Amino acid sequence: MLRDFTYPYDHPDGGRRWFRVSGEPRFAPDGRWLGYRGVGVDVTAQNRTRTALAEALAELRGTNAQLLEQNRRFDAALENMSQGLCMFDAESRLVVFNHRYCEIFRLPPDALRIGMTQREIVATLVARKRYRRGATVKSLCDSTRASLDASRTAPVMRELADGRIVAVTHRPMSGGGWVATFEDVTERHENEARIAHLARHDALTDLPNRAALREAGTEMIRQGRRKGEAGDRLAAFCIDIHRFKLVNESYGHGAGDALLQAVADRLRANVRGAGAVARLGADEFAVLQRVADTEAGMVVAGRLAALIGAPYDLSGQEVAIGASVGFALAGNSDVDALLRNADLALGHAKAEGAGTCRCFEPEMDESARQRRSLERDLAEAVALGQLELHYQPLVDLERDRIKGFEALVRWRHPERGLVSPAAFIPVAEETGLIVPLGAWVLQQACRDAADWPDGISVAVNVSPLQLRNRDFAGTVLGALAASGLAAGRLELEITESVLLDDTATSLETLHQLRRTGLRISMDDFGTGYSSISYLRRFPFDKIKIDRSFVRDAATSPDARAIMRAIIILGTSLGIATLVEGIETEEQLAIVRAEGCREMQGFLFSPPRPVAEIAAMLAGVPAGLLRAA
Repeated sequence: MLRDFTYPYDHPDGGRRWFRVSGEPRFAPDGRWLGYRGVGVDVTAQNRTRTALAEALAELRGTNAQLLEQNRRFDAALENMSQGLCMFDAESRLVVFNHRYCEIFRLPPDALRIGMTQREIVATLVARKRYRRGATVKSLCDSTRASLDASRTAPVMRELADGRIVAVTHRPMSGGGWVATFEDVTERHENEARIAHLARHDALTDLPNRAALREAGTEMIRQGRRKGEAGDRLAAFCIDIHRFKLVNESYGHGAGDALLQAVADRLRANVRGAGAVARLGADEFAVLQRVADTEAGMVVAGRLAALIGAPYDLSGQEVAIGASVGFALAGNSDVDALLRNADLALGHAKAEGAGTCRCFEPEMDESARQRRSLERDLAEAVALGQLELHYQPLVDLERDRIKGFEALVRWRHPERGLVSPAAFIPVAEETGLIVPLGAWVLQQACRDAADWPDGISVAVNVSPLQLRNRDFAGTVLGALAASGLAAGRLELEITESVLLDDTATSLETLHQLRRTGLRISMDDFGTGYSSISYLRRFPFDKIKIDRSFVRDAATSPDARAIMRAIIILGTSLGIATLVEGIETEEQLAIVRAEGCREMQGFLFSPPRPVAEIAAMLAGVPAGLLRAA
């Protein structure tokens, strides 16, 4: 039997050789194998070639597998892109595109074929009316070429016929050709437009805000200058709504929002294309409109006040409000100055009551400068401790003795002299300085009272802003702890406006403080519209009857009757009553006759510095302490 086999051997010249033998095996009589009888051939070269081919084939198969895997990944990535993609060669012919591209342009899969030119693809899109009206094959191709030639890669925004926006980015490839990506950015553009709109408009009424109004005013001035409207001036009208807070308190914030929207609708409908309307604050609006002169401006202001003052139907509930209007006429191109002057005029109109209209006058600007100067000086006085406290006695009429003092802040300005509290307390309220100022008054009053005899109390006035401050209770308790004054010797005086601002929160804070042992009194009782209702909701320790009643008691039977009714009401509720502003013996006699238990006024003593309080408590005759 013939057989072939190949075996290696080491050649004498060196190196490994391969030898193939063909023949038949030879065996000895005893069965031993003696080798082959046949022909042997050196097959070293053939074997090496065969090995190299096998290795090359294995490498080729590996490379092919890698290419197949890469192609599979490329196809998967291409078809799962959120963007559409087209690749063009140096001859502007389509090499690759994905399914997302067809989706964006709403093309059937067979609408494109590899090898189409870019112009043919654009012509297909134009023919199928995928781009907005007016787009041509030439304009679109020119736009692509300009994008490719640009030094910086930037998206080209293209608007489709259905209103969508597609961002197209062209990236050149080395050796010619380019890759174009297409992204539907419609939602992003809408969101950006919405954000831009919100940045320039009020969220509740959708009216322009102050920034947008300023731009509109600048444009209106520019247009007027261009048209040569010398006899027609731009006017700014600032409008403040009266009783808006009352609507919120009485009917809820939903009703307040509905009211503001109704006001905005009226202004928008009234002004239309003749001017601009904006919401500047919670209950403040503004209108820009051209008028001939101040007299014409006053007519417009009156019409706006009447328009807003007409009754509103809020879910079947008729609500009546009022409005004050301040306006100014443009003297130059500064819209900010125009609005500022209108706001100054509004401040004077508000001071005169609802329905009032005022035109800006230069004196108002001077008054505003003085006000700003007062604000700066007051802030410095609070920071540097330049304020002082005076104390006015609270007299117990049953025992004819001093039972306490009311702390009254005084400001001795180095240049202005003694500044009236009526001048700087409103400024402190409006600027927020009342919070640090009130904290200082509490701390100083408690320190001073700690040196007085145990039976003498101190009363401190509290503003609505102080009570709304979340740290107010801590401020009061801290003042008591730092001074060592017993809580029962401190009395906080509030007005009903404190409770009108935020009834639930204010009442809770007052209850919390009252549980510590200090006392709460209502100041200026009888001047508000709902004082009696608050006597039911909070257990006041004292009510202070406003000085206006005792002032008129001698000549007005009605004033005396009201004062008598309040005293009787307090007695029946177990609440002490004090009458403020006693200045004559006749007034004191009336107060005693009506059964009031406490009094305060210049008849006994004006407010005095703390240095004089010790002498007063030491028993100086009352007559010597009365005002001259």
